[in-house]
Amino acid sequence: MLEKVFFNLLAFSLFILIFFKMVRKNDTNYIVISILEAIGITISFIEIKIGMEANTFFKVLRYLFAIFMPCLVILMEWKGLNFSELVSSALAKSLMIIADYKAAKSILIKLVTKYPESYIGHKLLAQIYEKEGGMRKAIDEYVKLVDIRRNDDKSYFKIADLLNELGQKNEAIQMLENLMKNKPDSYEGSILLGELLCEQERFKEAERVYQEALKFRPTDFDLYYNLGIVYTCLSEFQMAKEVYEKAAQINHRAYGAHYNLGQIALIQGDLEIAEKYFVNSLYGDLEAKAYYQLAKIYILKGDKAMAINFLNKSIEMDANLLEMANQEKVFAGIKEHITVSVKMENEISDEPKIDEKGHILKIEKKAREYLESTDILVRDMSEITEKQKIEKKVDKIFEEQRLQKQMEKEQKERGAN
Repeated sequence: MLEKVFFNLLAFSLFILIFFKMVRKNDTNYIVISILEAIGITISFIEIKIGMEANTFFKVLRYLFAIFMPCLVILMEWKGLNFSELVSSALAKSLMIIADYKAAKSILIKLVTKYPESYIGHKLLAQIYEKEGGMRKAIDEYVKLVDIRRNDDKSYFKIADLLNELGQKNEAIQMLENLMKNKPDSYEGSILLGELLCEQERFKEAERVYQEALKFRPTDFDLYYNLGIVYTCLSEFQMAKEVYEKAAQINHRAYGAHYNLGQIALIQGDLEIAEKYFVNSLYGDLEAKAYYQLAKIYILKGDKAMAINFLNKSIEMDANLLEMANQEKVFAGIKEHITVSVKMENEISDEPKIDEKGHILKIEKKAREYLESTDILVRDMSEITEKQKIEKKVDKIFEEQRLQKQMEKEQKERGAN
C-alpha cells in the first residue's frame, strides 16, 4: 500500500509539472505524455479500487507511462533538448520516408514558427524544399541554419551549391570563399570553388585553391586532375604533364588523364610517348578520340594503312570526327580512304558529359579542345616554318647562281679587254 501511495504522489506531481509545461509553452505535443501519464495513474486507481495487485505487465506499464516517460522528458529538457522539437521532427521524418512532403512540411512550419531557433526543423524544411525544386526557399532555410550555428560548414556549402544551380556564380564563389576561410580543409568546397573559378577563367585563383586543398589530401585524384586542367588552360604544359602523371598514378583507369598526357606529348613531338598514352585511354568515354589521335600519329610515322584503319574506326564510333578529319591538313593524303558511312541520326551530341556527381564537365571539355587546337596550331606553324626554311634555301641557291653568273660575266669582260 505504501508503494501505491508513493507512486500516486510522484505520478500526480509529474502530471501537474507536464501539464503546466504544456500550458506555459502552449504546445500540444505534451498532450501525448499527459495521456500516457493518465493511463498509468488510472491503472493504479483500478488496483486500489478492486483491492487487487496488478500483474507484472501492468505494473511495468504504469511505471513506464506515469513515471519513466515524464521523467525522461524533464531530463531531456534539463539537458537542453526540446521534447516538442524531437517529436515533430521524428514525425516529419516518418512522413518524408513515405514521400508525404505536404504533411511533413505542415508539421515543420508549425515547429519553426513556434521555435524559430529549431535547427533540425529548418534543416528538414530545407531538404523538403530542395526535393520539391524550391531552391530559393531551400536557400532561405539554409541561411537560417547558418544564423543558428555560425560554424555550420555543411550549410555554407549547400547554400553555395544551390546558388550555383540557380546560376548565381559570383554569390556562390563568395560563399565558398567564406567557407574556405573558416574551414580550409573542406574538400567539397575546394572542388566546387575551383570549378566555378575555372568557369570564369580565373585560372590562377583556381590553381591556388587546388594547391591549398592538396595540403590536406595529397593523394586525391580529382584535385590533381583538376589542377592539370588549370595548367592546361594556362598553357603551362610541363606543369600540366606533371600533375596529370600524378593523377594517372593514383588512378590507373583515369582515361581522361592519359588522353591529356597523350595530347601534351603530341604537342611536344614525342610520338612514341603520345601513342602509349592514347592506347591507355582507349577504354573509356574518349575511345573514339583516342583512335583519332592514334591515326594522326601513324600518319606522322608514315604508316598510312594503320592511320586509315584507326581513322575509320574513330569516325564509326563518333560521327562528329569526320568533319574534324576533313579540316585537318594532316589527313589530307588519306581522306579518300574514309569508308565509314555516316548517318545524321548516329551523330553524337557535342554537349558536355555529366559525371557521377552531377557536375557538367565544361572546363574539362574546354581544356581538351584547347590541347587539340594547340596541337593543330603547332603542326601548322611547323609546316610554315619548314616552308620558310625551304624558301630561304631556294632563295640562297638562286642568289648564289646569280652571283656566279655575274662573276663569270665580269671575268669575260676583263679577258676581252
